[in-house]
Amino acid sequence: MKHGVAFRGLSRTSSHRMLMLRNLVTSLFEHEQIKTTLPKAKEAARLAEKMITLGKKSDLPAYRRANAFLLKPTVLFRLFDVFAKRYAERPGGYTRIHKFGHRQGDNAPHAILELVDNPRDLRFGMTARAVAFELLGKRVQHGGPQDVARSGIPNVEEVIERERELGPDARGDLRPKTRWYLQKVLRFRSEDAINDMAAIAQDHADTLLAQPLAEQISKEKAEKKEEKGRDGPSYPRVDGLRLKAGQTVPGGWGSTLRRSQGALAKVPLGRPRWFESRKLGVDRTDVWTRPS
Repeated sequence: MKHGVAFRGLSRTSSHRMLMLRNLVTSLFEHEQIKTTLPKAKEAARLAEKMITLGKKSDLPAYRRANAFLLKPTVLFRLFDVFAKRYAERPGGYTRIHKFGHRQGDNAPHAILELVDNPRDLRFGMTARAVAFELLGKRVQHGGPQDVARSGIPNVEEVIERERELGPDARGDLRPKTRWYLQKVLRFRSEDAINDMAAIAQDHADTLLAQPLAEQISKEKAEKKEEKGRDGPSYPRVDGLRLKAGQTVPGGWGSTLRRSQGALAKVPLGRPRWFESRKLGVDRTDVWTRPS
């Protein structure tokens, strides 16, 4: 029979283990994001969910239990006021775990434990950047990077509001997977979250446009310098858009895996273009060098 497997022992005594988890949960409520090993994050998340449930009850027995568990009395205000209001409509799932590679030295799996819908929500930021990447890719394919740099991505808020109401099988401006994440991160947030996501998307679009356009301008200046034959320091020559292994730019085709493999990638012969999955990859880099 399997006894004593209700939770992870974490190679510690019972008192040491509980004190360590209380410290992790207290730090999580104080900073709303912590980095620790993956087993510790899973155990701390289980206890943090129970503490937030106590905070939503907002009665005297719940306050006494939370006060006996948390190590800092100042965190009680955040638990019974900030978190209780933030998760009032959410039935559960107040924490999220992101795997973060392995720790140097003992190779222990690292993870980031965070509270959902916090001001620095990683999932919210990644979704906003994915929205910017896909919208920018479509604009670059049709108008060219210079036109997009002059006009930007208009009506991002309207696109987010429209994608928020679409179903999983509907056709829209975003991929179904990106739309699913967008609807998931905005489900229990206020209407102001749409403006926040649009601001992050606009900022990321400007960042994506900066490097390719800078390299294109550098190439044009180098060509003009060679034609005039002036003496002096020359601009660095850029033969097209140089991309690192696995790097992608908006408006391209193909997979990142094939790009990272480089010359060793196997290119299937006779495969129709419509059969390949459409991705915003790096194969069609001519869209960044053709005249707009």
